[in-house]
Amino acid sequence: MNKQLWAIALFALAIAALTGWSDSGVLLNFVMMALYAALLAQAWNILGGFGGQFSFGHALFFGTGAYIQAIAQMQGGINAWLALPMAVAGSALVGLFVGGLSFRYGLKGSYFALVTLAFAEVFRILALSVPFTGAGVGLMLPLRESLANMQFGSRKGYVFLILALVTLALLVSWWLRNSRFGAWLQAVRDNEDAARAIGVNPFTVKMGAIALSGGFMGAAGAFYVQVFQYIDPGIAYGSVTSVEALVAAIVGGIGTVWGPVLGALVLHVLADLTRNLFGQLPGINMVIYGTVLVLIVMFLPRGIAGLGQSVVDLWKRSGGRHGQ
Repeated sequence: MNKQLWAIALFALAIAALTGWSDSGVLLNFVMMALYAALLAQAWNILGGFGGQFSFGHALFFGTGAYIQAIAQMQGGINAWLALPMAVAGSALVGLFVGGLSFRYGLKGSYFALVTLAFAEVFRILALSVPFTGAGVGLMLPLRESLANMQFGSRKGYVFLILALVTLALLVSWWLRNSRFGAWLQAVRDNEDAARAIGVNPFTVKMGAIALSGGFMGAAGAFYVQVFQYIDPGIAYGSVTSVEALVAAIVGGIGTVWGPVLGALVLHVLADLTRNLFGQLPGINMVIYGTVLVLIVMFLPRGIAGLGQSVVDLWKRSGGRHGQ
């Protein structure tokens, strides 16, 4: 447990030192977007990895947080730093609403995944229809660069902000791996009936997980608004964000502390390499990117974080065949 905490601390210090040392806009932008993707994956991993409740519509929570962050500032006159916890709380409440409807009636597996996807689409249609979201035009934050407005003059400020959120998510993941609540959540994931038999309330445990997951996803949405100063229904509730969150978590290793971070880093390095090397050939970079993803999923079923165990299993299987 202490080693894991030291690893989280060293990770945060290393990224902070790199950010403070570097003046390269390209490097800082890469670090910022990789950490942003890691936060998306960590949020999904809390529910999908530790809880075993796969979601195809996590953009629901992302978009809610993004819109609360923008609307609170533009129409409520609320400071961005105060709007951030409101975005987190609002997304967590939406998570409780969806979880209450889904888990109360025992939805799980593909049924739960489709419900989250349906809710994301419903919220997208609502955002297109009501005036306070800007409808199809979206909302654009006014440019007021200052620390007080959470609008930084360089990428460094945003890197430190997203680093703080990712570090907090890592600590929550560490807590889930080592706490009683985390043990309950993983017991519900592995066998809900057995967990109920030993006194665990699956409904309460899953509700806590979806609230945590939704809150971190809402924080990612609020961060997106502050960086790009614009949000519309397609960005907020579109499938791209949901896919990015679950793919990074699966590639890195679901149900692990570091898997989402590793997955986000590998995917961003891979995306940048294929775009830079084959960007002049339309579509080739996406073909290579997709092929590598398929190979990772096929040969690393535990993700990058479980690489060592996957190699051991492969060695045992090959040794068994050789012995026969």
